[in-house]
Amino acid sequence: MPQNITPLIAGNWKMNGLRAALSEVETLASRLTAGPAPRCTVAICPPATLLGPMNRITAPAGIVLGGQDCHPAPSGAHTGDISAAMLADAGAQMVIVGHSERRADHGETDELVRAKAIAGLAAGLTPIICIGETRAEREAGAADAVCARQLLGSVPDQAADEDVVVAYEPVWAIGTGLTPTAADIAAMHNSLRQQLISRFGGRGAAIRILYGGSLKPANAREILAIAHVNGGLVGGASLLADDFAAIISAA
Repeated sequence: MPQNITPLIAGNWKMNGLRAALSEVETLASRLTAGPAPRCTVAICPPATLLGPMNRITAPAGIVLGGQDCHPAPSGAHTGDISAAMLADAGAQMVIVGHSERRADHGETDELVRAKAIAGLAAGLTPIICIGETRAEREAGAADAVCARQLLGSVPDQAADEDVVVAYEPVWAIGTGLTPTAADIAAMHNSLRQQLISRFGGRGAAIRILYGGSLKPANAREILAIAHVNGGLVGGASLLADDFAAIISAA
């Protein structure tokens, strides 16, 4: 990873975690405060129900909290949704938008993802904007085109001046144990970097691009050493303090 970009290791708990799971966060926080300072920014994006309780543990340890989604509107008649301002009020500093599971389960479009990213920025949150191809799209040779389209449509123009993060998640690798080859990851991250530079100039060279897709202790060091991989969006491995700490150490 380039020395001038601070890596980000962000854990996405998805729809997992009751209050009992806070013990894992307490263990992680103790390790981070007792040992050498991490070489990366560490974030956890738990279910919204845990943001408040978790904030009391993570804040003293320097762990950043994030939401897993937000509505594009600041408030209103949107039963069951959560606004970016609500996330910020609960202690979040980041928000994931456009995760492949949201795109698949809720039919989220690039336009909606962009609107959510803009809402996050307006509330003072750093959006983690997810893009990635399905297995069918990769096998059809369309991975580059799909990711380019999602990158253009999902990343707002405000990225020229404000902090945003891009997360590349090959959909077919999420939760499957499958991982692209190092060459595949390198090629995609290089392509995304060049597109960001083409659109945003020097600012595009500084936008963090995370890898997400079965990132775990066994492969973290190899993947995080790939050019233009500026950290990871970690799923299941972030639920366990031992596994997440190992990935943080590899950054």
